[in-house]
Amino acid sequence: MTRHPSALRNPPRAQLFAERALATLERFLHIEAVGGAVLLAAAAIALIWANSAFSPSYHALWHTPLSFRLGSHEFAQPLHFWINDALMTVFFLVVGMEIRREIHEGALSDFRQAALPLAAALGGVAVPALIYLAFNGEAVQRAGWAVPTATDIAFAVGVLALLGRSIPGNVRVFLLALAIIDDIIAVLIIAFFYSGGLDYSGFAVAALGIALVLGLQHIGVGSAYAYVLPGAIVWTGLLMTGAHPTLAGVVLGLMTPVVSRRMRERPLDMVARAASDLAAASGGQAQPLRRLRLAQREMLPPVVRVQTALHPWVAYAIMPLFALANAGVTLGGVDLAAGGSQWVMAGVAIALIAGKPAGVIGISWLMVRLGWCRLPPGVGWDGIVLIGLLAGVGFTMSIFIAMLAFAGNENLLGAAKLGVLLGSLATALLGLAWGALYARRVRARAAPPSADAAGPAAT
Repeated sequence: MTRHPSALRNPPRAQLFAERALATLERFLHIEAVGGAVLLAAAAIALIWANSAFSPSYHALWHTPLSFRLGSHEFAQPLHFWINDALMTVFFLVVGMEIRREIHEGALSDFRQAALPLAAALGGVAVPALIYLAFNGEAVQRAGWAVPTATDIAFAVGVLALLGRSIPGNVRVFLLALAIIDDIIAVLIIAFFYSGGLDYSGFAVAALGIALVLGLQHIGVGSAYAYVLPGAIVWTGLLMTGAHPTLAGVVLGLMTPVVSRRMRERPLDMVARAASDLAAASGGQAQPLRRLRLAQREMLPPVVRVQTALHPWVAYAIMPLFALANAGVTLGGVDLAAGGSQWVMAGVAIALIAGKPAGVIGISWLMVRLGWCRLPPGVGWDGIVLIGLLAGVGFTMSIFIAMLAFAGNENLLGAAKLGVLLGSLATALLGLAWGALYARRVRARAAPPSADAAGPAAT
């Protein structure tokens, strides 16, 4: 039985509608501003839930034990652990791949181009840390010095995306480079200052996982699924050492290849030959289809392919889940009069609102004034002010560091989280307000002169 030719040319209207809807959804899921909005909504839900009549259920949920058993061996941890120490590894994997791409071909590939964002990022770490320490002199409070030093890439770039296309593209590149360098510094801070006493036997396990990754890459294994088990071994090894296991994500991200693997023929040639074989074959189509899938996969380098695949999961599942699990501060449960908690909250909030912009803008001005760096093309000081304000949106990474800094001290942890939420919200709103004025000025400068203004000059 053969189909009528028109059936092949004219799919049902329902099918066309579904295809268009799926394509729209895919584009929607890759809009950074939407991811930032979902993250903000998750944080708001957590705050409302934790301060409602259902507050006990909020805290009970994250302490629900979740265990894995293999024979007589069992590994049991609360749900909170699996979110913060396991799922967040995928977030750090994407961070590691972003760093790898930028070093290879992005804003960090040329030192002259990366020098100003690098200096600005260092200023944006040092000044907030000093401001925080000025408010907190006691040893237990000083542990949170790194909380206001981080920038949340997703939130900051998402807020920038809300300002529309009037913002020059180099402002986004500068902000992204600064945020990535900021993340590198945050990862180093976690590794050196917030990891416990190290058990060096765990490094042998982590090294085994890294060796397996390198071995798979050497023999040309391109499927991402093949690297799940070696990645789990690296994660387990770092967990055994006492270092934070999410650092495994950064290690694996930095190891992800930035070029497609070598093949006997170009992927486009493989596609053409496989399509020709499929058209000519009356049976035995499995082999051409396999070559077609392989060519399709290798048309993008692994670092791009994996990052693109993971982005919706990180933006719309992992990060909102992290916010839901960690942003729920019970306001009545934080005693700001005890143990210097008010100074922790004030130190974090002021460091994010004032310290981050001051560090980014001040160091940028100094580097340009000394003639060591130049502003990127199309970026004026009003653009640098916008970048400095958005750099103060710490949220995800700041909360993450707060949980490491004040582990075991719920009151100081709650105060630090409040400071992060207040500081990040304030800098986001200030950034939106300044960005709206900046975008209006950019549009005014770009607009052609009106006929009335041009008329007298012409005469």
